[in-house]
Amino acid sequence: MESGRAKSINGEVKIPGDKSISHRSAIISSLTKETVIIKNYLYSSDCINTIEVLKKLGVSIEKIDDNLAIHGKGVEGYKEPDDILYVGNSGTTMRLMCGVLAATGFISVLSGDSSINSRPMGRIIEPLSSMGASITGRCNNTKAPVIISGSNGLKGMVFKTDISSAQVKSCITLAGLFADGITEIIQPEISRDHTERMLEYFNASIEYDGRHTKIYPGSTLNGKNLYIPGDISSAAYFIVASLLLNNSHIIIKDVGINPTRTHYLDILKKMGALIDVRNRRTINNEQVADIESCTSQLKGMEIEKNFIPNIIDEIPVICVAASYAEGQTIISGAGELRFKESDRIKSISGQFRKAGVNIIEKEDGLVINGKKEFNPSGGTFESFGDHRIAMSLAILGLRSENTIKILGSECIDTSFPGFKYELKKLLN
Repeated sequence: MESGRAKSINGEVKIPGDKSISHRSAIISSLTKETVIIKNYLYSSDCINTIEVLKKLGVSIEKIDDNLAIHGKGVEGYKEPDDILYVGNSGTTMRLMCGVLAATGFISVLSGDSSINSRPMGRIIEPLSSMGASITGRCNNTKAPVIISGSNGLKGMVFKTDISSAQVKSCITLAGLFADGITEIIQPEISRDHTERMLEYFNASIEYDGRHTKIYPGSTLNGKNLYIPGDISSAAYFIVASLLLNNSHIIIKDVGINPTRTHYLDILKKMGALIDVRNRRTINNEQVADIESCTSQLKGMEIEKNFIPNIIDEIPVICVAASYAEGQTIISGAGELRFKESDRIKSISGQFRKAGVNIIEKEDGLVINGKKEFNPSGGTFESFGDHRIAMSLAILGLRSENTIKILGSECIDTSFPGFKYELKKLLN
């Protein structure tokens, strides 16, 4: 993919379905004993991997027009797979499915690409083992591939985690559906609550407030049709583009504005961004709205550590905004970025510096000294197979006088198929 000088970005756009919610909609629907119709499911490579894993477990799934039909059969209806369950680059598929498969009585092996198989899995293997699951992993139970031999009965427990991770929390919560006794997860900071909201919508007995989640066993999940709102993380690239380019104004329709996902909007507003969230409503227990943004004069700021778990996916594009913001932006407490699709701290600092950004890499974050008149250098840049790095580089390059070529940009399809075409339609 190539990026380069654009005058402005204008128009109305609808973002593809939310990636996090799409994963959960397929997995949780399969745990019902009803057919669930899902509208606006994200057909990205990551979410397709979730569908393929469920199919290998015997779940009947079909595409009807633009909708996805999941014929739920309950966890007891899953069959032992005759092949490895390959998750590709999807950490969500890996971790959430481990929670579900811990409740089965058969052997399953989950593996992914080199990125997934290098990411930390001890954070789910340890709690699932404590609940009574027979689960092991490579490198002394710290990495994938992961082998699950089922269990003789899971036990509910209280888990106090050192990190706030929606994937870890969701893994334990899904296992807790099938445990004997209450399962409770306590996190240091608030993390995404899409799993809790969907389980509640499907009538599970669950309590949650952001940091605490408590799941009661024995609930019968009642399948209900779902609409997946637009992905607010994907919307961020268009929003930041509209802030940086002169004479720009965009409206993004039907975006999910889950309270655990909108912190980056608050941060951009504090930086001076002109952003308006309107037409708020609730669909399937998730908040949805339209987002309007336009050309803005940004200033640097220090981002508080407690915001990090809820902006972890948006930090790369926030760094783009910071590059054009007058003054210094400090991001700390973001060490988790080193364990994403790439080491994002290293990826951002190396590639942004190559583009001329005054950026300093720290162990758990970044310091960016921005300039409102900044114009990045052209050249060839590396995405490291990380979709969020690739899209952020594309937005960074919109004010470059020279072409920015992004290697490995096909990785964008893991979360936003058609990104470059949607962007091109709006640019002038």
